[in-house]
Amino acid sequence: MSTLPPAPAPAPEAPTRPLRRGGLLMSTIDKLDDATILQRDRWRSWILTAAFVVVGFLIRLVNLGRPNRLEFDETYYTKDAWSLLHFGYERAWPSTADARIATGSTDLWQSNASFIVHPQLGKWLIAAGEKLFGMNSFGWRFAALVFGALFIGIVIRMARRLSRSTLIGCLAGLFITVDGLSFVMSRIALLDIFEAFFTVAAVSAWLVDRDHFRHRLAEHLRANNLLNLGGSYGPLLLFRPWLIASGVLFGLACGCKWNAMYVLAVFGILTVIYDRSARRTAGAGRRAWHAVWRDGLAAFVQLVVVAVPVYVLTWISWLVTQGGYDRQWGASHPDDPLVKLIGKPLASLWQYHKEIYAFHTGDWIASQTHTYQAHPFGWPVIGRVIGIDAVNDIQPGDDGCKAVGDTCLRVVSGAGTPMLWWMAALAVIIALFIWIGARDWRFGVPIIAAATTWLGWFPNADRPTFYFYAIMMIPFTATVLAMVLGKVLGPSDAPPRRRRNGAIIVTAATVIIIANFMFIYPILTDELMTRRQWLLRMWFRSWI
Repeated sequence: MSTLPPAPAPAPEAPTRPLRRGGLLMSTIDKLDDATILQRDRWRSWILTAAFVVVGFLIRLVNLGRPNRLEFDETYYTKDAWSLLHFGYERAWPSTADARIATGSTDLWQSNASFIVHPQLGKWLIAAGEKLFGMNSFGWRFAALVFGALFIGIVIRMARRLSRSTLIGCLAGLFITVDGLSFVMSRIALLDIFEAFFTVAAVSAWLVDRDHFRHRLAEHLRANNLLNLGGSYGPLLLFRPWLIASGVLFGLACGCKWNAMYVLAVFGILTVIYDRSARRTAGAGRRAWHAVWRDGLAAFVQLVVVAVPVYVLTWISWLVTQGGYDRQWGASHPDDPLVKLIGKPLASLWQYHKEIYAFHTGDWIASQTHTYQAHPFGWPVIGRVIGIDAVNDIQPGDDGCKAVGDTCLRVVSGAGTPMLWWMAALAVIIALFIWIGARDWRFGVPIIAAATTWLGWFPNADRPTFYFYAIMMIPFTATVLAMVLGKVLGPSDAPPRRRRNGAIIVTAATVIIIANFMFIYPILTDELMTRRQWLLRMWFRSWI
């Protein structure tokens, strides 16, 4: 398992400069074609990925159903999921439903549809767990558990693809395994873990397409015995299956929560930039700019356009039933031009989306406040954690409390592992210099992805935003940290003393992160603590 190899040197400007077997493009592809990587290390990497997924699943499984009640926004999504199972659309529930569900009453829905403000896919996944295990705390959290474990695996695959190193991929996966926020979001029936999984999977597929695109250019040079493209544009590479896969996955991510569309838009732009770079590296010269429209149009269709019908299909149960909110808008407006153009069901869905958008951007939501709202500016350093569930002031003798001169409590806090997040924030700053100074694109991809999932919230920061939204950031910043630690460790052929010193630093950082996760574990899992023990884990006043 090699560490992060050095980046290839910048491509030459002149398209007619002799390039060995296609020059830098070929040298990059040769690394991908190394027999050891393709055979021995590939299988080893998949075995390790599976092992991390299983370990992550098991440590998240412990006491998954505790507390046996609806936590935080589970009150929305679990009930929506249960009504989706029975009716295909979300129904309203009485105000007393939460308490009655905890006692086993589950058929409490009302006859009218509920106005919901997020797409249906994540709720359908929650519903799958409810179908398997019932409308109980284990059932409605089971899907989050499964996708939280798979989340670890897809981060490993993405980080390995970026770094060309199984060690670094596994290091990134380890960080997600012991990240407090990823842990908690894998044990609660919210939509964000599903969105994060599909988004990272989409970026991973995009990375495979980037390699595949360059590989096909290299194969063209080999097949035609060319040193480089000699200033010509090269072959048209219209069909790109991995880009289509990325588009499908982005569509599914948007089918969980809309903010994934920002990542889709940015990676659509990056596709054109990297296509142009690949052709320039292969020797297309000035004609490489033609990639903006010649490759760009096909890429737009296969990435962005593909995502749209996939997203619409996530609403299929709403479309094929009649009782959903706004479902009859098209029937009530038969003369509307949009109804005549796309039909009643789709026109109704469009109208519904207009109302959802108005909710997210309107004056009402902007005027709301919440105890645990957290401005996005503070997310990278955990400026404020999110309180998900709490039972305070448990008296000595109650619920196993053995406090002396103190009381006990049980909490579930959405808190990232501080040492991981702080090291990752520092690593992003270091990686910016590596990306820009050394022109190493591999650091740029996760930085751009993390920035997109973060900065996209700033225009809406006047409404309540929460730290747990940063679950979309951590897979990319953890990957950056793993890659920077790979630089610290150094290449496998570095002098022994250099490797030894690097290994000490990497090991120390990893041990600190794991120990920190173990320390905050009680506040993530509803464990009984004295108030003093809880305060030891509340390092800043803003966390209380």
